[in-house]
Amino acid sequence: MAKQQAKKQPARKTGVDKQIYTLDVFIISGPLTRSFVKENKVISRTIQIRGDQTLEDLHQAIFYAFDREDEHMYEFQVGGEGPIDPKAQRYTLQLYAEDPEPEDRPAGYVEYTTVGSLGLKVNDAFGYWFDFGDDWRHQINVVAIEEEPKYPRVVKRVGESPPQYIDWDEEDE
Repeated sequence: MAKQQAKKQPARKTGVDKQIYTLDVFIISGPLTRSFVKENKVISRTIQIRGDQTLEDLHQAIFYAFDREDEHMYEFQVGGEGPIDPKAQRYTLQLYAEDPEPEDRPAGYVEYTTVGSLGLKVNDAFGYWFDFGDDWRHQINVVAIEEEPKYPRVVKRVGESPPQYIDWDEEDE
């Protein structure tokens, strides 16, 4: 008898899940030619991500931001003294196919670790290592953490708002 899957209920957003993280992602090493480095002194992308999105989502954003073509293994290193600190907490890909139940999900996997759960603060830096053969190393700097905007919202106002109720007697004066 096949196991019936329960409908997933959307999680209620609270606290850090409602935050928007602005991250500057810098390439700090990889197979770069001298001429490319000479023309591109700094190679970075600025990415915004919600606190309820996973490190896997962050990987995908970085992958597309740097116009990469082929997927490879990757990991994040968080909480160390820099982007390549061996003492940092490592977050890697889960290598078995079945998606475990929420209560059985192991810590340390990019698929289950949300950005908001990392305890990041503005000015923190952490590492991202992509393609263990070519060794693309990145430093990710936390630039800002803001509350997620509520929608709908007004993003621009031109002119003053007229009063809702006009005092017509005042108009005659």
